[in-house]
Amino acid sequence: MTTTGEAHTEAPPPGAGPWWWGRVRSAVLDVSLAVVSALECGSEGVGFAKDAGIPSAAGVVFGVLAGSVLVLRRRWPIAVVLVSIAVMPAQMGFLMVIVGLYTLAASELPRRIIASLAGMSFVGMLIVTFVWVRQGVASGELRFGEWIVPLASLTTALGVTAPPLLLGLYVGARRRLMESLRERADSLERELQLLAERAEERAEWARNEERTRIAREMHDVVAHRVSLMVVHAAALQAVARKDPEKVVRNAALVGDMGRQALTELREMLGVLRSGGGAERERRVVVPLAAVGAAAAAAADRERGLGDEGAGEGPCLSELDELIGQSAAAGMVVDLSVEGESRSYAPEVEQTAYRVVQEALTNVHKHAAGAKTHVRLAHRVSEIAMQVENEPPPEVSSAGSARLPSGGNGLVGMKERVVGLGGVFVSGPTDAGGYRVSAVIPAA
Repeated sequence: MTTTGEAHTEAPPPGAGPWWWGRVRSAVLDVSLAVVSALECGSEGVGFAKDAGIPSAAGVVFGVLAGSVLVLRRRWPIAVVLVSIAVMPAQMGFLMVIVGLYTLAASELPRRIIASLAGMSFVGMLIVTFVWVRQGVASGELRFGEWIVPLASLTTALGVTAPPLLLGLYVGARRRLMESLRERADSLERELQLLAERAEERAEWARNEERTRIAREMHDVVAHRVSLMVVHAAALQAVARKDPEKVVRNAALVGDMGRQALTELREMLGVLRSGGGAERERRVVVPLAAVGAAAAAAADRERGLGDEGAGEGPCLSELDELIGQSAAAGMVVDLSVEGESRSYAPEVEQTAYRVVQEALTNVHKHAAGAKTHVRLAHRVSEIAMQVENEPPPEVSSAGSARLPSGGNGLVGMKERVVGLGGVFVSGPTDAGGYRVSAVIPAA
């Protein structure tokens, strides 16, 4: 007897077989077993008809019908076992008993039902065998003593019921184990998929953070210096007296270059902040990272830091130089410092410097010629800075610069300050100017 159809570890796809079978081969196996069982019971029905005194054809039909019930073993295993017990007194259905008990034990039915039906089959087989052997000994067909009757009965009953029952229990337990392992594998696969999705989200978040960081660095390093270049070019156009044609032509060229540089920089910053696709990210982010690093290094070298200070960034001690650059461009800047000056962590000093730098750049762009007040306060556990400009004059020599603005400067300042646990506030004043304030913890 084969158990291939019962012990298969893969779950059958729903609807793959006819009626209640999960697979076509399972249906073929059950039909084949039913045919063999019907032939067996039909042949044994001849002897049953003779003993019962009924026509042989009736015994054959009864045996065929009883044996055909085996086709229902997967659908109703209890019915198959009950039918096999019912036909035991007629000494037929041995194959049905074996296959029925195996199917019953391998099913998901409660153990008490399996034990009850198996016990009934054992008792029925024991009684039938006892009667058959006793009749044989009494009639002289079996030449053994009376001791053979209980021994043969017990041996036959155990041999017919115990092996299929134990095999069915083993196959059922194995199938449940495989299903449990498959469920665990599916659960692990779902968990791995979830972890992969979370890893991808973290990678995307890291890429966005890197794009934002590069955007801030490029804006801080390049935008301020280019803005000053444009302002200088506009002032040069306004005050040129000697060889005016050449001076105006060169100054206009410098101004155009500066405006183009700012526009291109803003477009690149927009690409970095938008994060539009992996391919564009590979084409844009990597080159701009190199450009940003080169620009930062160039700025550090220009400040006289050399190779040793190339990676440290600006600090608060360079505010005087920064304000001097703005003053050279025609801006009136008043710097006041409160408290005792001291050193801070590099990221704190760099952020404070960038806030002042970007605020002065915005004054150049939007309020050219306006007087500006820069206040720096060293407190016990924090450092505060404020850049406030007065209303710009109606007519300004630098007003023709027409510096473009992308609106990312204030966003970058706020991101830097909030990232260090500080507070950032910006907005217009009642007098018509603009104020930028930030407080950064000193730790």
